Amino acid sequence: MRISLFAPLISPQNDAAYLKALARGAEERGFHSIWLGEHVVLFDEYDAQYPYAEDGRIPIGGDRGLLEPMTALSFIAAHTQKIRLGTGICLVPQRNPVYTAKEVAAVDYLSDGRVDFGVGIGWLKEEFSALDTPFARRGDRCREYLEVIANLWSQDVSSYSGEFYQLPPCRQYPKPVQQPGPPIFFGGESNAALRRVADLGDGWYGYNVSVDETRACLARLDEMLAAKSRRREDLEIAICPYSHKLNQDIAARYRDAGVDQLVLLIVGRDIEELNRWLDRLAADYL
Repeated sequence: MRISLFAPLISPQNDAAYLKALARGAEERGFHSIWLGEHVVLFDEYDAQYPYAEDGRIPIGGDRGLLEPMTALSFIAAHTQKIRLGTGICLVPQRNPVYTAKEVAAVDYLSDGRVDFGVGIGWLKEEFSALDTPFARRGDRCREYLEVIANLWSQDVSSYSGEFYQLPPCRQYPKPVQQPGPPIFFGGESNAALRRVADLGDGWYGYNVSVDETRACLARLDEMLAAKSRRREDLEIAICPYSHKLNQDIAARYRDAGVDQLVLLIVGRDIEELNRWLDRLAADYL
Protein backbone atom coordinates (compact mmCIF):
# COMPACT_ATOMS: atom_id res chain seq x y z
CA MET A 1 0.00 0.00 0.00
CA ARG A 2 1.40 3.36 -1.05
CA ILE A 3 1.33 6.31 1.36
CA SER A 4 0.41 9.77 0.12
CA LEU A 5 -0.54 13.17 1.56
CA PHE A 6 -3.63 15.36 1.39
CA ALA A 7 -2.62 18.97 2.02
CA PRO A 8 -5.37 21.59 2.46
CA LEU A 9 -3.22 24.55 1.39
CA ILE A 10 -4.79 27.46 3.24
CA SER A 11 -3.68 31.01 2.54
CA PRO A 12 -2.22 33.18 3.93
CA GLN A 13 -0.46 30.67 6.22
CA ASN A 14 0.65 28.29 3.45
CA ASP A 15 2.79 30.54 1.25
CA ALA A 16 5.37 29.77 -1.46
CA ALA A 17 8.09 28.88 1.06
CA TYR A 18 5.71 26.48 2.82
CA LEU A 19 4.67 24.84 -0.46
CA LYS A 20 8.31 24.41 -1.52
CA ALA A 21 9.11 22.79 1.85
CA LEU A 22 6.10 20.47 1.50
CA ALA A 23 7.06 19.44 -2.04
CA ARG A 24 10.69 18.71 -1.31
CA GLY A 25 10.07 17.29 2.14
CA ALA A 26 7.40 14.86 0.94
CA GLU A 27 9.53 13.63 -1.96
CA GLU A 28 12.70 13.28 0.12
CA ARG A 29 10.85 11.16 2.69
CA GLY A 30 9.38 8.90 0.01
CA PHE A 31 5.66 9.74 -0.05
CA HIS A 32 3.91 8.56 -3.21
CA SER A 33 1.74 11.58 -4.03
CA ILE A 34 0.43 14.96 -2.87
CA TRP A 35 -3.30 15.59 -3.31
CA LEU A 36 -4.86 19.08 -3.22
CA GLY A 37 -8.46 20.20 -2.86
CA GLU A 38 -10.39 22.96 -4.59
CA HIS A 39 -12.76 25.79 -3.71
CA VAL A 40 -12.49 28.95 -5.79
CA VAL A 41 -14.56 30.99 -3.32
CA LEU A 42 -15.91 30.44 0.20
CA PHE A 43 -18.66 32.18 2.15
CA ASP A 44 -19.31 33.56 5.62
CA GLU A 45 -22.91 32.37 5.39
CA TYR A 46 -24.23 29.47 3.30
CA ASP A 47 -27.10 26.99 3.37
CA ALA A 48 -25.26 24.04 1.78
CA GLN A 49 -24.12 21.28 4.15
CA TYR A 50 -20.47 20.28 4.14
CA PRO A 51 -20.72 16.45 4.03
CA TYR A 52 -17.57 15.74 6.07
CA ALA A 53 -18.37 17.50 9.35
CA GLU A 54 -21.18 16.88 11.83
CA ASP A 55 -22.11 20.56 11.93
CA GLY A 56 -22.19 20.82 8.13
CA ARG A 57 -19.62 23.63 8.08
CA ILE A 58 -16.36 23.54 6.15
CA PRO A 59 -13.45 24.21 8.54
CA ILE A 60 -12.20 27.17 6.50
CA GLY A 61 -13.72 30.60 6.52
CA GLY A 62 -13.27 34.28 7.16
CA ASP A 63 -10.28 35.73 5.36
CA ARG A 64 -8.75 32.37 4.43
CA GLY A 65 -8.98 30.27 1.26
CA LEU A 66 -7.48 27.36 -0.64
CA LEU A 67 -4.70 27.81 -3.16
CA GLU A 68 -5.90 27.04 -6.69
CA PRO A 69 -4.89 23.39 -7.24
CA MET A 70 -3.52 23.48 -10.81
CA THR A 71 -1.31 26.45 -9.97
CA ALA A 72 -0.10 24.82 -6.75
CA LEU A 73 0.54 21.44 -8.42
CA SER A 74 2.56 23.16 -11.14
CA PHE A 75 4.62 24.85 -8.40
CA ILE A 76 5.15 21.49 -6.67
CA ALA A 77 6.16 19.91 -9.99
CA ALA A 78 8.89 22.53 -10.40
CA HIS A 79 10.43 21.56 -7.06
CA THR A 80 10.21 17.76 -7.41
CA GLN A 81 11.22 14.98 -9.77
CA LYS A 82 9.04 11.95 -9.10
CA ILE A 83 6.25 12.45 -6.56
CA ARG A 84 2.80 12.23 -8.15
CA LEU A 85 0.44 15.21 -8.22
CA GLY A 86 -3.26 14.72 -7.50
CA THR A 87 -6.42 16.81 -7.41
CA GLY A 88 -8.44 15.61 -4.48
CA ILE A 89 -10.76 16.75 -5.89
CA CYS A 90 -11.26 19.06 -8.91
CA LEU A 91 -14.83 20.41 -9.20
CA VAL A 92 -15.25 19.71 -12.90
CA PRO A 93 -18.94 20.65 -13.43
CA GLN A 94 -18.43 24.20 -12.15
CA ARG A 95 -15.44 24.76 -14.49
CA ASN A 96 -15.09 25.41 -18.19
CA PRO A 97 -14.02 22.02 -19.60
CA VAL A 98 -11.73 23.45 -22.29
CA TYR A 99 -9.72 25.43 -19.75
CA THR A 100 -9.70 22.47 -17.38
CA ALA A 101 -8.34 20.20 -20.11
CA LYS A 102 -5.66 22.80 -20.88
CA GLU A 103 -4.59 23.25 -17.24
CA VAL A 104 -4.41 19.55 -16.39
CA ALA A 105 -2.56 18.75 -19.61
CA ALA A 106 -0.09 21.56 -18.94
CA VAL A 107 0.75 20.28 -15.46
CA ASP A 108 1.09 16.73 -16.80
CA TYR A 109 3.34 18.01 -19.60
CA LEU A 110 5.55 20.08 -17.29
CA SER A 111 5.80 17.30 -14.68
CA ASP A 112 6.65 14.60 -17.26
CA GLY A 113 3.42 12.69 -16.71
CA ARG A 114 2.82 12.77 -12.96
CA VAL A 115 -0.80 13.95 -12.67
CA ASP A 116 -3.67 11.96 -11.16
CA PHE A 117 -6.92 13.75 -12.02
CA GLY A 118 -9.30 13.45 -9.08
CA VAL A 119 -12.79 14.61 -10.03
CA GLY A 120 -15.93 15.41 -8.07
CA ILE A 121 -19.26 17.12 -8.64
CA GLY A 122 -19.22 19.48 -5.64
CA TRP A 123 -21.55 20.17 -2.71
CA LEU A 124 -21.40 23.95 -2.20
CA LYS A 125 -24.36 25.31 -4.14
CA GLU A 126 -23.39 28.90 -3.40
CA GLU A 127 -20.05 28.37 -5.14
CA PHE A 128 -21.84 27.29 -8.31
CA SER A 129 -24.00 30.41 -8.08
CA ALA A 130 -20.93 32.62 -7.76
CA LEU A 131 -19.63 31.04 -10.98
CA ASP A 132 -23.00 31.46 -12.74
CA THR A 133 -23.17 27.69 -13.24
CA PRO A 134 -26.26 25.51 -12.63
CA PHE A 135 -26.07 23.28 -9.56
CA ALA A 136 -28.80 20.94 -10.83
CA ARG A 137 -27.71 17.93 -12.92
CA ARG A 138 -24.07 18.57 -12.11
CA GLY A 139 -23.39 14.82 -12.23
CA ASP A 140 -24.57 14.61 -15.85
CA ARG A 141 -22.64 17.77 -16.67
CA CYS A 142 -19.50 16.28 -15.12
CA ARG A 143 -19.72 13.21 -17.35
CA GLU A 144 -20.16 15.29 -20.47
CA TYR A 145 -17.37 17.71 -19.58
CA LEU A 146 -15.04 14.76 -19.08
CA GLU A 147 -15.88 13.61 -22.61
CA VAL A 148 -14.92 17.07 -23.89
CA ILE A 149 -11.68 16.93 -21.88
CA ALA A 150 -10.82 13.42 -23.13
CA ASN A 151 -11.37 14.54 -26.70
CA LEU A 152 -9.04 17.52 -26.27
CA TRP A 153 -6.38 15.34 -24.66
CA SER A 154 -6.33 12.65 -27.33
CA GLN A 155 -7.40 14.09 -30.70
CA ASP A 156 -5.35 16.23 -33.06
CA VAL A 157 -8.51 18.07 -34.06
CA SER A 158 -11.11 18.05 -31.30
CA SER A 159 -14.84 18.69 -31.50
CA TYR A 160 -17.88 17.84 -29.42
CA SER A 161 -21.63 18.23 -29.56
CA GLY A 162 -23.62 17.45 -26.43
CA GLU A 163 -26.45 18.62 -24.24
CA PHE A 164 -24.30 20.87 -22.07
CA TYR A 165 -21.39 21.82 -24.31
CA GLN A 166 -20.64 22.52 -27.96
CA LEU A 167 -17.01 22.50 -29.07
CA PRO A 168 -16.25 23.50 -32.67
CA PRO A 169 -13.31 21.81 -34.40
CA CYS A 170 -10.14 23.11 -32.77
CA ARG A 171 -6.65 22.11 -31.71
CA GLN A 172 -5.30 22.13 -28.15
CA TYR A 173 -1.66 21.58 -27.28
CA PRO A 174 0.36 20.44 -25.46
CA LYS A 175 -1.24 17.05 -24.97
CA PRO A 176 -0.71 15.26 -21.64
CA VAL A 177 2.37 13.05 -21.44
CA GLN A 178 0.13 10.27 -20.12
CA GLN A 179 -2.05 8.98 -22.92
CA PRO A 180 -4.95 8.82 -23.48
CA GLY A 181 -4.78 11.13 -20.46
CA PRO A 182 -3.99 11.31 -16.75
CA PRO A 183 -5.79 8.65 -14.66
CA ILE A 184 -9.24 9.82 -13.54
CA PHE A 185 -10.19 9.20 -9.91
CA PHE A 186 -13.78 9.93 -8.95
CA GLY A 187 -14.48 11.23 -5.47
CA GLY A 188 -17.63 10.55 -3.49
CA GLU A 189 -19.23 7.71 -1.58
CA SER A 190 -22.82 7.73 -2.87
CA ASN A 191 -24.15 5.13 -5.28
CA ALA A 192 -24.09 7.75 -8.05
CA ALA A 193 -20.43 8.55 -7.31
CA LEU A 194 -19.42 4.89 -7.24
CA ARG A 195 -21.31 4.33 -10.49
CA ARG A 196 -19.17 7.02 -12.10
CA VAL A 197 -16.11 5.10 -10.92
CA ALA A 198 -17.42 1.85 -12.39
CA ASP A 199 -18.44 3.47 -15.68
CA LEU A 200 -15.53 5.78 -16.37
CA GLY A 201 -12.92 5.75 -13.65
CA ASP A 202 -9.33 4.65 -13.37
CA GLY A 203 -9.63 4.96 -9.60
CA TRP A 204 -11.78 5.84 -6.60
CA TYR A 205 -10.78 8.63 -4.20
CA GLY A 206 -12.69 7.98 -0.99
CA TYR A 207 -12.67 10.85 1.49
CA ASN A 208 -13.39 10.77 5.22
CA VAL A 209 -14.38 7.10 5.17
CA SER A 210 -13.60 4.63 7.96
CA VAL A 211 -12.33 1.12 7.36
CA ASP A 212 -15.84 -0.32 7.68
CA GLU A 213 -17.27 2.35 5.37
CA THR A 214 -14.50 1.63 2.88
CA ARG A 215 -15.36 -2.08 2.89
CA ALA A 216 -19.06 -1.30 2.36
CA CYS A 217 -18.33 1.10 -0.52
CA LEU A 218 -15.99 -1.39 -2.18
CA ALA A 219 -18.61 -4.13 -1.94
CA ARG A 220 -21.09 -1.88 -3.77
CA LEU A 221 -18.41 -0.86 -6.25
CA ASP A 222 -17.56 -4.51 -7.00
CA GLU A 223 -21.18 -5.17 -8.00
CA MET A 224 -21.19 -2.12 -10.29
CA LEU A 225 -17.87 -3.12 -11.84
CA ALA A 226 -19.10 -6.64 -12.51
CA ALA A 227 -22.11 -5.22 -14.36
CA LYS A 228 -19.63 -3.39 -16.64
CA SER A 229 -17.40 -6.49 -17.07
CA ARG A 230 -14.69 -4.76 -15.05
CA ARG A 231 -12.79 -5.84 -11.94
CA ARG A 232 -11.41 -4.08 -8.88
CA GLU A 233 -7.94 -4.83 -10.26
CA ASP A 234 -8.73 -2.40 -13.09
CA LEU A 235 -8.74 0.47 -10.58
CA GLU A 236 -6.59 2.14 -7.97
CA ILE A 237 -8.32 2.63 -4.63
CA ALA A 238 -7.12 5.76 -2.82
CA ILE A 239 -8.59 6.56 0.59
CA CYS A 240 -8.14 9.65 2.76
CA PRO A 241 -9.34 8.89 6.31
CA TYR A 242 -9.37 12.67 7.04
CA SER A 243 -11.11 13.03 10.41
CA HIS A 244 -11.15 9.32 11.27
CA LYS A 245 -8.70 8.01 13.83
CA LEU A 246 -5.57 6.55 12.27
CA ASN A 247 -2.67 4.54 13.61
CA GLN A 248 -0.48 1.75 12.24
CA ASP A 249 -3.01 -0.97 13.08
CA ILE A 250 -5.86 0.93 11.43
CA ALA A 251 -3.66 1.62 8.39
CA ALA A 252 -3.09 -2.14 8.09
CA ARG A 253 -6.87 -2.66 8.20
CA TYR A 254 -7.30 -0.20 5.30
CA ARG A 255 -4.68 -2.20 3.38
CA ASP A 256 -6.45 -5.47 4.12
CA ALA A 257 -9.76 -3.93 3.00
CA GLY A 258 -8.28 -3.43 -0.47
CA VAL A 259 -6.86 0.09 -0.33
CA ASP A 260 -3.96 0.66 -2.74
CA GLN A 261 -3.08 4.16 -1.60
CA LEU A 262 -3.65 5.67 1.86
CA VAL A 263 -3.78 9.46 1.75
CA LEU A 264 -2.83 11.07 5.06
CA LEU A 265 -3.99 14.51 6.14
CA ILE A 266 -1.11 16.92 6.73
CA VAL A 267 -1.47 20.45 8.08
CA GLY A 268 0.92 23.02 9.41
CA ARG A 269 0.78 26.66 10.41
CA ASP A 270 4.43 27.14 9.48
CA ILE A 271 7.39 25.22 8.03
CA GLU A 272 8.61 24.07 11.44
CA GLU A 273 5.25 22.45 12.22
CA LEU A 274 5.06 21.03 8.68
CA ASN A 275 8.42 19.27 9.09
CA ARG A 276 7.32 17.79 12.40
CA TRP A 277 4.24 16.37 10.67
CA LEU A 278 6.31 15.01 7.78
CA ASP A 279 8.78 13.34 10.15
CA ARG A 280 6.04 11.77 12.26
CA LEU A 281 3.97 10.51 9.33
CA ALA A 282 7.04 9.12 7.59
CA ALA A 283 8.20 7.35 10.77
CA ASP A 284 4.75 5.87 11.45
CA TYR A 285 3.58 4.87 7.97
CA LEU A 286 6.41 4.69 5.41
